[in-house]
Amino acid sequence: MTIHSPILPDETPLRETDFCAWAAQAEPGDALEYHQGFLVVDRSPLTETMDREARLTMVATCDRALCLAEQGLFHLVQRRLGPDRFSYLAVARRRPAHAPVTFATLFA
Repeated sequence: MTIHSPILPDETPLRETDFCAWAAQAEPGDALEYHQGFLVVDRSPLTETMDREARLTMVATCDRALCLAEQGLFHLVQRRLGPDRFSYLAVARRRPAHAPVTFATLFA
């Protein structure tokens, strides 16, 4: 399994469009780290783990990952990195030959 981790040192969140660009070309078994932290806390507007713009970017990406997983395109898994810190991964699933992933599918 190839794991791509685009999370930058300054913890700039992965943008939804970048996630979808990767998703469109991911091979079965490829994995992408789409968030690092404690998702349930980081998503909340009541916490101060990141600024508002970064949080909204992260939420959009995580919501897209969930949407694509619900369509059967990805498995969503997490790895514990330490106390209250996880790596959230989207792992590409095998797709039926008759069901290519289109841009419309990714943004449905």
